[in-house]
Amino acid sequence: MSPNPGTAGAPPTDPAPTPVRSLAPDLARGFMLVFIALVNAQFFLVGPDPVRTFGDQAVAVVQLTLVNARAVPLFAFLFGYGAVRIMGRVRAGGGGWIHVRRLLRRRGWVMLAIGAVHGVLLLPVDIVGAYGLALLLFVGLTRARDAVLLWTAGLLAAGATALNTALTVALAGAGGETSIAAPSLTEAGFLAASAERFREWLLYTPVTMLTVAMPMIALGVWAARRRILEEPGAHRPLLVRTAVIGLGAAVAAGLPSALVYAELVPAGAPLPQALLELLHDAVGWFGGLGWAALFALLAARWEGRRAGGGPSAGYGPAVSAVAAVGQRSLTCYLAQSVVFTLVFAPYGAGLGATLGVAGAAAVAVATWLATVVLAEVLRRAGRRGPAEAVLRRLTYAGSTHAPSP
Repeated sequence: MSPNPGTAGAPPTDPAPTPVRSLAPDLARGFMLVFIALVNAQFFLVGPDPVRTFGDQAVAVVQLTLVNARAVPLFAFLFGYGAVRIMGRVRAGGGGWIHVRRLLRRRGWVMLAIGAVHGVLLLPVDIVGAYGLALLLFVGLTRARDAVLLWTAGLLAAGATALNTALTVALAGAGGETSIAAPSLTEAGFLAASAERFREWLLYTPVTMLTVAMPMIALGVWAARRRILEEPGAHRPLLVRTAVIGLGAAVAAGLPSALVYAELVPAGAPLPQALLELLHDAVGWFGGLGWAALFALLAARWEGRRAGGGPSAGYGPAVSAVAAVGQRSLTCYLAQSVVFTLVFAPYGAGLGATLGVAGAAAVAVATWLATVVLAEVLRRAGRRGPAEAVLRRLTYAGSTHAPSP
């Protein structure tokens, strides 16, 4: 966090640790996982026509406008935000930058390893490895000046848009597909699919890190210094503007592509589908920021109700359960992939070849609801998710700066 708002380019000071766990980051991660589930379930669809009914069309329009290319940027923003919170806890425990860097890099290696296993066995479009790689290569951004963070986010976003545009134009001109194919989805055997997934993961991980995640990770670091999610009430005007502009841009730029995909508007009218998809993806960062701001505003409202109800008041069972998912997001994310592999893969139930968009969305929402129940059971038992326990144990092994249980 900058010493004061008037010195945006000054060296940052570390944020003070939050005495009480804030609702907004957990709430955002918990809701975000239903978005991730929708995106990944649709990824598994390999049938010739996933849009066959009015239900498919309705779900496709909503999902492609508000969810696809918006979920991963939201998660990346929260990841950058969380890295600064880890830094604050290490500082509060007496550690310096050397300890912070060592801890974050170790966390990056562990996440990269978890992502590799996840990508090879279950889902090549893995985000855990991409975020781990980001920590390893760009850990210095957690202490960079605000100006460096904002320039990094802007330049990477501009570079990613330019690269995607060039690739789309080149592929469209050559008459090829403009989307990344995933041959592993149609492999009949698990071992053959795993070999394909390994190659896909090696490509997807660095590409996702640079072209999707890094701009939002940098902005998450910037926001964490100002405690925007921990103190949403103090930043309400900024959050309202961000929610309105971000989600408004996501809808305006995403709707044309969604209407074409849902076969409600003819392809090529008035713009080629490839250009519409570029426009859809280019505003994904705005959509991610808009969702983060909206969740922060909702958290502020619920926290206000809780404060007004006295020390014994809670957020309500539904909000607490979704926040519990956010606290165990890695476990719930991996659990989703297990379910989707069993349901959609050819060597599972094989429904990826027969279900439409609406059917895949139903599986995604049902899976997310199951993880909500799982997370709530773990919360009431006072236990972390098993994946979080492994990540924590390997990250803090031998460290004298582990946070209290």
